[in-house]
Amino acid sequence: MSDDRGGAEMVQAELRPAGSLVQLYRQVRALTEALADPLSPEDQTAQSMPDVSPTKWHRAHTSWFFETFVLPGRLPGYRQYHDQYGFLFNSYYETVGPFFPRDRRGTITRPGAADISRYRGHVDAAMEEVVAGDGDPASYGVIELGCHHEQQHQELILMDIKHVLSTNPLRPAYLPRRRTAGPDAAGAQPAPGPAPAERWSEHPGGQVEVGHDGQGFGFDNEFPRHTVHLQPFALAAHPVTNGDWSAFIADGGYHRPDLWLSEGWSTVRSEGWEAPLYWEPDGKGWARFTLSGLQPVAAADPVSHVSYFEADAYARWAGARLPTEQEWEAVASRHPVDGAFLDLGVLDATAARTESPFGNVWQWTSSAYCPYPGYRPGPGALGEYNGKFMVNQYVLRGGSAATPAGHCRATYRNFFPARSRWAFSGLRLARDL
Repeated sequence: MSDDRGGAEMVQAELRPAGSLVQLYRQVRALTEALADPLSPEDQTAQSMPDVSPTKWHRAHTSWFFETFVLPGRLPGYRQYHDQYGFLFNSYYETVGPFFPRDRRGTITRPGAADISRYRGHVDAAMEEVVAGDGDPASYGVIELGCHHEQQHQELILMDIKHVLSTNPLRPAYLPRRRTAGPDAAGAQPAPGPAPAERWSEHPGGQVEVGHDGQGFGFDNEFPRHTVHLQPFALAAHPVTNGDWSAFIADGGYHRPDLWLSEGWSTVRSEGWEAPLYWEPDGKGWARFTLSGLQPVAAADPVSHVSYFEADAYARWAGARLPTEQEWEAVASRHPVDGAFLDLGVLDATAARTESPFGNVWQWTSSAYCPYPGYRPGPGALGEYNGKFMVNQYVLRGGSAATPAGHCRATYRNFFPARSRWAFSGLRLARDL
């Protein structure tokens, strides 16, 4: 995920009726504000590292998207809310114009959070006229794209504020914890267990089609659909758990260079990694910082906030490997998209209740983020987002507990650099048959 997270902003989409588009727009915009609501203006301004953007910046940027790519051409006489907001809240669309440096967004103390609320209201009022009354199919596609773009930023809001709050010595919670009772609900410490998952989903391999089939919304990096050949393989029925990872740590996994890629081992040593991001010793075992504050690590929950380097090392330690993105998709396409997605009462990966490959944690694959055969970026500014990031990144699949419901699908391709850990990223093992 780069600044706007993995995914494209040039889209191929099945056009929606006007009524459903209005509903989608309103729901998406309301959820963004609901995610920001627990935060103070100070919370919304902080930037804890270069990869993190302030919450109010996300709120403004997603409004800038509609103001820039929809309103000028669809609402005659529309005037920009502020002539400098384009510079402040453009992410990296070079075609549109200059933009403020990403790593300094935390210095934008003004406009404040309340100013951004007024900006969002201004854009929403204008957009209501467009989504309710515009019959142009071309604008439908861009509006739907903008809604999915904002859903990406909703997950980024949670990723980023989690990192911001984790750096606060008071360990503040974003929201109180509400969790279904169960054997690990009280925060039992993870007991070392068998590294590979106990159940596997086997696939015979052969010729399979992957990529978006054109039915419904899809980012352009999911196209075109094409045929690949797979060798017989098996995909673990569940993601790797905290208990599994505890066994890896106990066996010296972070101190064995034989398990790591060269760059990964250099990163482990230079960064001093001893456990996943947000894990820390608590005198009894491990605790981890969550959006509900510091909590004991629960053994049955999927491990989260691990890098590609860590996922690859763990798979090697477990005598398995990471799946390719095509293998993951071939298995996932058999399942409905019914995993654990964004729930403001949970906000964390929880013990898997089904064998659905979706939700809980994004899953690293061994596939480099590259264009599909025949891929061409779209023209103009909206074509910038995706193609130019197809280098030095790896693909993740499946969505997470911070991904808005309805946003994910079997063909969705997320991506991050190999050392990134602040995403809700975990792994599911694969093996050859």
